[in-house]
Amino acid sequence: MDDLWPLAALRVRSGDLELRYMDDADVRALALLAADGVHAPELMPFTVSWTRGTPVEVARSVLAYQWGARASVSPEKWNLELAVVRDGEVLGTQSLMAHAFGVTRTAETGSWLGLRHHGQGVGTRMRLMVLHLFFEGFDGLRATTSAFDDNAASNGVTRRIGYAENGTEILAREGRPAVSRRYALDRAAWDARPDDLRLDVSMDGVVGARDQLGI
Repeated sequence: MDDLWPLAALRVRSGDLELRYMDDADVRALALLAADGVHAPELMPFTVSWTRGTPVEVARSVLAYQWGARASVSPEKWNLELAVVRDGEVLGTQSLMAHAFGVTRTAETGSWLGLRHHGQGVGTRMRLMVLHLFFEGFDGLRATTSAFDDNAASNGVTRRIGYAENGTEILAREGRPAVSRRYALDRAAWDARPDDLRLDVSMDGVVGARDQLGI
């Protein structure tokens, strides 16, 4: 598929961790992973409660979302959903989303890991890897992200990497108001990150991805 859909060749690697553009086998593995649990039942880290329901309903939500993200990619608006893989096992997904990237050079990151992979330091590494793709591969200038105030793990990763707080907003979450914290990381802050946040990263398929995304 690489000749017709260059994004299919996109890979970002660091140590035993890989971010890769998902094929149908990865999407299926991701759906089954989500069906097995993404977060504790009393929590909800997402604005859309797609993790509620039976395992089959959750899996189907993942399939529909991933297929939709793949089909809607264009230079004007794109959502790159990358599988997080270690030793051949899909651990979760790391996304990079942009609108009018050629003008703004700004993109938003989002992610989730299967519940059984929480607490292993993967979240920080996969964020650093996608930021490497964004800044070094795509010549991005400003990365943004957000997390609900009670999502301690996500907020902790974001602050550790050096994002600046960029305000809050009140969002509806399962019928109740919830505070969402916004963050931004510019190129200067990325370049100034400490040595312990500098990974040895390699990338494949970036030239083709840039061409398909109009970068």
